[in-house]
Amino acid sequence: MKSRAQFARVKKTGQAKAGRFVILSTLADPALPCLTPGFITTRRCGKAHERNLLRRRFRALVQAHAPGFGETKRFLVTIARADAATATFAELEADWLRQCRRLGLLPRPENPP
Repeated sequence: MKSRAQFARVKKTGQAKAGRFVILSTLADPALPCLTPGFITTRRCGKAHERNLLRRRFRALVQAHAPGFGETKRFLVTIARADAATATFAELEADWLRQCRRLGLLPRPENPP
């Protein structure tokens, strides 16, 4: 996802949930062939190498967890917050998964009795 218009459409008509390190936005679109991820890392996140690292980490999260999504014909935009650059991969993953569950993309884990 690279078009400014696509990002604007997801922001305007999609759902979004904010966490400590990421804001996750999604919009279902039956015309898409598969999941279409997009990543936004602004200068607030740090220098170029830190922003590139965040994008690599977000791509790894999508590759690892997207097969578990119930519906894959959708846009998925991950926006990094300023504190994301100082977070570990495990912290980013936990926050990203929490927002996915809040959006209904992944099933919530069942609590053992």
